[in-house]
Amino acid sequence: MKVGALGKINFKKGTYVYVGSAHTNLQKRVERHLRKVKRRFWHIDYLLCNSNAKVLKVFYKISPKVEECKIAAQLSQGGFPVEGFGSSDCDCKSHLFKVRGYDFLRESMHQLITSQ
Repeated sequence: MKVGALGKINFKKGTYVYVGSAHTNLQKRVERHLRKVKRRFWHIDYLLCNSNAKVLKVFYKISPKVEECKIAAQLSQGGFPVEGFGSSDCDCKSHLFKVRGYDFLRESMHQLITSQ
């Protein structure tokens, strides 16, 4: 599928995790992302507007913006980055990762929450 300025990306079937931030009103940002019909502005909009994409779970953590890249770094240790996705405003390789499965994701989120 075409993802904005990134161009065409071939997404293989599986579980993906996206790391993003909301500077204000987290609930409104998540609601926007969950809508299928919206103006495509961020990379994640292109993916989530696709009829094959399904959001299974939303994890969140109230924290400073710098935490977004720390979470992406942790996910990159066990996930496979989609290069350049969601990371055009930082030095991260990606903010979207294909992961081995939900158990890996749940364990990663548990580690992030308990390491405060």
